[in-house]
Amino acid sequence: MNRLENIIPNLPQRTQKPREEGITMVMDKGLGVWAAKDLASSAGQYIDLLKLGFGTSVLTPEEVLKEKLEVYRAAGMEPYPGGTLWEALYIRNALDRYEEFIERWGFTTIEISDGTLHLSIDEKCKQIERFAKKYRVVTEVGYKDVETIGGAQEWIYRIKRELDAGAWKVILEGRESGSIGIYDSAGKVKRELVDAIAAEVPLEKIVWETPKKPQQVWFIKHFGTNVNLGNINPAEAIAVEALRLGLRGDTLTHFVK
Repeated sequence: MNRLENIIPNLPQRTQKPREEGITMVMDKGLGVWAAKDLASSAGQYIDLLKLGFGTSVLTPEEVLKEKLEVYRAAGMEPYPGGTLWEALYIRNALDRYEEFIERWGFTTIEISDGTLHLSIDEKCKQIERFAKKYRVVTEVGYKDVETIGGAQEWIYRIKRELDAGAWKVILEGRESGSIGIYDSAGKVKRELVDAIAAEVPLEKIVWETPKKPQQVWFIKHFGTNVNLGNINPAEAIAVEALRLGLRGDTLTHFVK
């Protein structure tokens, strides 16, 4: 019996790290070393993936990046650079430099996205296959602008193609605003789209971007405590775990029979 169960009986059963489902991905948009240490010491046990957002990993001073990576890894969090960095080097025909950067800093997980570039699915899968030979590849489906990739069947087609190409997980775009992709402009979940995807793709393979609390609550209630959630603000990591366990008003009665 763990510490929580000694205090509160009949909590939802959380998967244990290293997890395939129940993943929490937190976004680091440029934290300093002390903030990283605070995050690791207070919430590291609840965080699985630590995304160094967009191109921040190359902007961070090297001595800071080195120490942050050490802190995150020691706390059992897997750091990886955001997909926009991959896009920035792809568009410059400089993926060899991207791989040199990955190797130098010891990243074993990377993200391949086309949220800005809008690659063809064949080209994206070619790139996934290339990098999946050496790294654990996370991909992202959905765009960062107001365009869509069509109806549910196109989303499903792309997700399946990327998984078949070797992706470990596929992140579904919601952006930091929570008003794109799987959400409408008001931030509400596109339930028909989400349910159609969930009916065709194993839930453990999907990471739903949920930057806002109402979105986190919706997905936890809809798919259960061990749904994969991404784009979590560092300051909200413990709060999200509280939602998962029914230790916050929004989900307190949901998990009590």
